[in-house]
Amino acid sequence: MAEAEIAYVAAAGAAGLALSVTAWAWRLKRRTAAAVGALERCASTIAGVAAGAEGALDAFDDVRIGLDPDGAPLRCWGGVETLAAARTALGVKGEEEGVYDALRLTEAIRAACDDAVAALLTEGAPFERTLETVSGPWRVEGRPGAGLAWLRLGPAQDTAASVDVGLGLLTDASPAPTWVADRTGALIWANRAWLAEVGAPDLDAARAEGVSFDRGAESILNEARRLGVRQEGFRWTTGGDRRRAWRIVAEPLAGAGLVLAFAIDMTDAEETRDTLRRHVEAHDETLNHLADAVAIFGPGKRLAFHNTAFQQLFDIDPAWLDERPTHAELLDRLRQRRMLPEVVDYAGWKAAELDFYGAAEAAPDDSWSLPDGRTLRVVRQPHPLGGILLLFSDITGELQLRSRYNAQIQVQTATLDKLNDAVAVFGSDGRLRLHNDAFEAFWRVSGDQLASAGDFDAVAALAQKIMPDPALWLGLKARVADPDPESRVPISGEGRTADGRIAAWQTRPLPDGATLVAFSDVTARRELEEALAAKAAALEESQALKREFVGSVSYELRTPLTTIVGYSELLEAFGDLPDRSRQHAGAIRTAASQLARSIDDVLDMAQIDAGEMELSIGPVRLRTLLEEAGEAVRARIEGRGATLELAWAHAPETVRADARRVRQALDHLLENAARAVVEGGRVRLVAEGVGAEVRLRVEDTGRGIPYHLQAHVFDRFVRRERGGPGVGLALVKALVELHGGWAEVESEPGRGAAFILHLPVGDVADELPDLGQIGR
Repeated sequence: MAEAEIAYVAAAGAAGLALSVTAWAWRLKRRTAAAVGALERCASTIAGVAAGAEGALDAFDDVRIGLDPDGAPLRCWGGVETLAAARTALGVKGEEEGVYDALRLTEAIRAACDDAVAALLTEGAPFERTLETVSGPWRVEGRPGAGLAWLRLGPAQDTAASVDVGLGLLTDASPAPTWVADRTGALIWANRAWLAEVGAPDLDAARAEGVSFDRGAESILNEARRLGVRQEGFRWTTGGDRRRAWRIVAEPLAGAGLVLAFAIDMTDAEETRDTLRRHVEAHDETLNHLADAVAIFGPGKRLAFHNTAFQQLFDIDPAWLDERPTHAELLDRLRQRRMLPEVVDYAGWKAAELDFYGAAEAAPDDSWSLPDGRTLRVVRQPHPLGGILLLFSDITGELQLRSRYNAQIQVQTATLDKLNDAVAVFGSDGRLRLHNDAFEAFWRVSGDQLASAGDFDAVAALAQKIMPDPALWLGLKARVADPDPESRVPISGEGRTADGRIAAWQTRPLPDGATLVAFSDVTARRELEEALAAKAAALEESQALKREFVGSVSYELRTPLTTIVGYSELLEAFGDLPDRSRQHAGAIRTAASQLARSIDDVLDMAQIDAGEMELSIGPVRLRTLLEEAGEAVRARIEGRGATLELAWAHAPETVRADARRVRQALDHLLENAARAVVEGGRVRLVAEGVGAEVRLRVEDTGRGIPYHLQAHVFDRFVRRERGGPGVGLALVKALVELHGGWAEVESEPGRGAAFILHLPVGDVADELPDLGQIGR
């Protein structure tokens, strides 16, 4: 392209660009002019509105102050007279207007109620306060709006006018005492219910006397007036011999400094609540004294109550229970401590437990077998106030007792069936409760017949076929069915059956009110008793004949023996009698004396058997008795080349006994020892005091007594290797037993024997043994 063309194109482009910029600038100028006109018109309108608003604010008798979020005053609005009155009332000097005036008024307001202004700035909390000023009460209000905090200051409304306006909203016929108090707490107005409650004839009289409803209620009104919000409280008053409960509601009236109060009578509600509380406490106390564990869960499935037995049964921390755990939490805690039944599906079991909350009726009783061996009975039932009530009873002991009872019943039944006696048990209602197989066999009836019979009369009708005795069955019925304690006494008797058997019967009252009746066939027993009685009579007769024969023979033998002893002693007295003849005479005298003594022993035994021997009890000097007995046999013992020793081991000096009979027993024992001892041997006579008895011990070093004879050494008429007729030791035993003592023997064959007599130290026992049985 040529340079001329290029220049032409560039010029054309520049011209077009210039035209375009010129057109755009013209359009922008038109738009800017339109916008400026609109803004001017808007500003004029806003200025008019602001002037009107400011005029409106200045037209009222209050001052408005706007505060920014930092609490700085922007300006204040109000009429000239209003601002002057506000400055006068708050004690602000100067007459500057605008921001400076707002600043000074704001400072005065914050000095009086800084806390409320601060809450308004930080939290947007509105407030109303009444300030006592030199010009009277002025009211300050604070409200948030348009991102600012606004304060309104103006004189408080006239009290009487406020009341007159407020009274239009109140009804004088309200049953609740209602009254209005001013900023000082003085009564302004009250309805008829209030006047009746305080006992004032009219409002003027109440004002004049300064009557108050209640000091506590006035405190609630003062608090409502101070905070500017509703206050409620509860008070009890006394009047007309009755305490009354009141709910006091105090409502501050906006802009007037007044408080409207209502007193709502809550006496019936409180008495009902108190009665319910006492019932609940009594109910809880009753449950706490129950042995069964009780737990109550509320509608929210949380533990609402538990008694002491519940905590002790599961040994749960009381503090944890006081936190009111849920039912599910309690089950989990018990499972952790192994105090729930062990189940395979715990989740399903737990869900089933919690499903009981929807039940309308009580669930059937359940039982829990715990791992520790206890068994619990669980009762679940809906609670009248919602939720569920659970009762837990430890029935471990009951089950064990029931098991033992059933086992005992089985043992008792098996035992009764093994008895030969016919046994039946009738209840207090007269019905047959129990009988054994022997009862059926005795009366020849079947079990079905007894089962269908049922009561005593029907059973008696079956038995009367075997034992037709109406008086017997009438008496038994009185023992079975009569509740009189005098009738429920054991009785027994016998009678004959229609087939000739002898039947013995007896009754026994049982502790549960039942009566046991037993029948037994005693025919064979009575026949045996008759035979034994006949044999006993014959034996007694033979014993009497034997005693009579022995006594007669003994007395008959004593006469010639006395003659023999006398003549033998006479022969020995002659001085010219040859020695051999003298020895024969001495032998005759010794044999006759021994025979006479044996006869005396037999007579003494017969007297003891007949119960005719009497003891002459008195004080006996024991040492003298032993010395005399020893000296009487010493020559005979020493003549056999042996020695005699007397010993004393803590024995008492005297005892109460029959000296003659004790000496007789010692003589027999010493003579036995003298016959048994050999040359070089020894005989000891020892007295020992042991406790409440004295032991007389006669020992010898002879050949002793064989073991098989020691058990029969005190039997009568038994021939012994030690010599004698066999009645001496039996007499010794009988004489000691007459004194209330006893005799024993100790012997080792080849090493001698010892006979020991045990005698009581004190008086002879009051109840001595039967003299006829001693020595047998």
